[in-house]
Amino acid sequence: MADVDTKSLNGLLNGIAQIVYYNNNDITEELLKSELYPDLTPEDFHALHEKMKGLLKSVATADMDQSQLEAFLTAQARKRGTGGVSTEQAAVLSRFWKGHRARVRESLLNQSRWEPSLKGLTWRVDLQASASKGEATNSPVALVELELGRAGEDSDFVCLEFDEAKVNQVLKKMADIQESIDTIVHRS
Repeated sequence: MADVDTKSLNGLLNGIAQIVYYNNNDITEELLKSELYPDLTPEDFHALHEKMKGLLKSVATADMDQSQLEAFLTAQARKRGTGGVSTEQAAVLSRFWKGHRARVRESLLNQSRWEPSLKGLTWRVDLQASASKGEATNSPVALVELELGRAGEDSDFVCLEFDEAKVNQVLKKMADIQESIDTIVHRS
């Protein structure tokens, strides 16, 4: 494989990563073809694009370390026909993954998080001096403040107040959840 093809393949992998993992809408398959592989037919480029995209997704999904990647690429290089890769392509993919693994992994983690997420939690126990109707009371209350938000945005705060009965209900529900998790974990 010539230097130009190695650079083109590295550019293709970078473009695929921009589209799939970094949400860059300015990069398209057509742009990659016209900039990197203008001499390939649209069908040949699409086949190369899909093969590299599939390989990159396999590597990223498994979060392969270098030894796993080497074994995977060796197996791919041994394949015959359109499913395999050349040793030069394997080398380019290996170098690409070494440089992009952490960023791709972070992107996958960010894409898999539910939003908004819990950013912080503070709590304390106070004595309630009076009820809302004005009568005196010295009952303990738990005050919980949840900080919710999306990455890069201002947080929202939710304040909750629990009396002793509500705290016991929450603790019971948490124990039930833990019991369910333990049952599933011990079953598998």
